[in-house]
Amino acid sequence: MPVPIPRQRAIPAAEGGQAHAAPPHDSTAPAHEGSNTNSTTGYNNTGYNNSISSNGSGLSLLVIEDDPAGSLSVPELLDSAGKPIRIRTARNLTEAERLLTDDVHCILLDLALPAPGTAEGDEDELVALKHVLRLAPRHAVLALTANDDSERGAEAVRVGAQDYLFRDELDARLLSRAIRYAVERKRADAAQRQLTESRLRAQENARLERGLLPTPLLEGSPLRFAARYRPGRSRALLGGDFYDTVRTPDGSVHVMIGDVCGHGPDEAALGVELRIAWRALTFAGLCGDELLSTLQKVLEHERADDEIFATLCTVDIAPDGRRAGLCLAGHPSPLIAREGRPAELLPYEDGGPALGLLPRARWPRRQVELGGKWSLMLYTDGLIEGRIGQGNQRLGQDGMVEMVRRQIAAGLQGDELLEAAVNEVRDLNGGDLTDDVAVLLLDRTPGAR
Repeated sequence: MPVPIPRQRAIPAAEGGQAHAAPPHDSTAPAHEGSNTNSTTGYNNTGYNNSISSNGSGLSLLVIEDDPAGSLSVPELLDSAGKPIRIRTARNLTEAERLLTDDVHCILLDLALPAPGTAEGDEDELVALKHVLRLAPRHAVLALTANDDSERGAEAVRVGAQDYLFRDELDARLLSRAIRYAVERKRADAAQRQLTESRLRAQENARLERGLLPTPLLEGSPLRFAARYRPGRSRALLGGDFYDTVRTPDGSVHVMIGDVCGHGPDEAALGVELRIAWRALTFAGLCGDELLSTLQKVLEHERADDEIFATLCTVDIAPDGRRAGLCLAGHPSPLIAREGRPAELLPYEDGGPALGLLPRARWPRRQVELGGKWSLMLYTDGLIEGRIGQGNQRLGQDGMVEMVRRQIAAGLQGDELLEAAVNEVRDLNGGDLTDDVAVLLLDRTPGAR
């Protein structure tokens, strides 16, 4: 038999006016025990009430209606486990707000209920529903309408309700099913919304990271440029490695590559700051020790921890392309392949310490002869620290030089050479490299367009 909805008059909100008390062991047990739930609000990380156990028990319903004649009745409801669904009632939206606690899973709203502050005859027939949706954005809502008003019920679903029911069809089976369906649909909607938001954030982060990668400024230079970049972080576009290449008004080409210790987003951000600072200082005319000393000050002010340091290699190539100045700050020396000679490492004996290690360090600039036709490859240690085979042996600089010599002998150059080098290092490692990898190549071929 239908059970009349119990009226709540001057009942404290904590008591809630439940029509059907659950067994003691059910009502006293924490509703969200054992779930990934915020202990204060009862909402999980999707923002939805997760206090319903996996077998469907623990459901509670808040009925919002004002029926002076008392004609509306709600049948005795059981959940899928056979336990009573707890029912609370509110005669107006003000009282509903007081009774809307975290253990309420579904709201049954009479669409005929007036909302606070609305005059009789208000043209918006769903003003009460919209008020409830604003009041309880994370709760499932069922709209209750007259039997001959299906259009209003359908409009309620379009506005945000999970389903609508007719007043004269509130039998136990239909209403119990509708409550469970509404709760699960709301849960699915919340999960889908969170997934969509996560995808949008990931796309925004990808666009941001992609925008932070450098665009070489070599207009007017005969040098050809190629680069490859693979961050060690999973699904990231940017790591702690950084590089850049610019041509200054005097015709000199400046190139640098660096590596901030670590692989997280903080290190990636610091690498971007150092790259931008290097570009600005280079255009301002700084070079060699003066430039690196200033970069060290930038690092010291921007790093999150005093133990963070960065290695750096800078090369400034003369306008004629035959000579260059080399500065090393704890970084591996570049590799050069000259015409008629095997590829080899540039001298590295006069290098200075990594940036951020010694407060008053100095970085001497060494003059090197490049020749007429050459390829200069700068790289980070991710390219040489991959494993070889099953043991702990690393590729190292000697192994890298041998590998590049073999690839050049096979006719590879430019982008193809870098792609082959990075892929072979990955294959030798037996899978993806854990460290960031950045490698770039500058080629000078006199007479070539």
